[in-house]
Amino acid sequence: MRAETELLAEFLAGEDWPFHSTGSPERELVRRHVAEGHYDSDSVRTFWIMIEGKRAGVIRLFDIDDGTPLFDLRIARAYRGLGVGRHAVRWLTKYLFTALPAISRIEGTTRQDNHAMRRVFRLCGYTKEAHYREAWPGCDGILYDGVGYAILRRDWATGTLTIPEWDDEHAGL
Repeated sequence: MRAETELLAEFLAGEDWPFHSTGSPERELVRRHVAEGHYDSDSVRTFWIMIEGKRAGVIRLFDIDDGTPLFDLRIARAYRGLGVGRHAVRWLTKYLFTALPAISRIEGTTRQDNHAMRRVFRLCGYTKEAHYREAWPGCDGILYDGVGYAILRRDWATGTLTIPEWDDEHAGL
């Protein structure tokens, strides 16, 4: 476990994560988060994305015990733009729906200006469900909008896409 902790600390601290509020975390912060169960516990599972024996990214699945898991996906700079994110999201979606038959949906959130991740969500069958204005603090001190996406088990199983009714305020609210 100690070796994995150091590999994770080196990986996360050694990259720039422009769409994450912490940017590049300090190694000690990663070590502390590992010790606190932030990467492995009853409600969290973390996986390496390996390409030709090299660590290309990391997938952190969390809240897996509450029926609506979320995920954090980080792809190393050298592997961005190569389709790794799309493959990772397809893998984690299949993994969660297969390994955890009780869950009915998976959620993910990203910054509004993270166009690559938003495209990955759409390509993987996720639907935009939320828009959070000035809710995502950037490491530059600016508050960015966040957007939330989700996929329903039934949509994944059938290959369909259920769009939320966005204009529902006419219903007497």
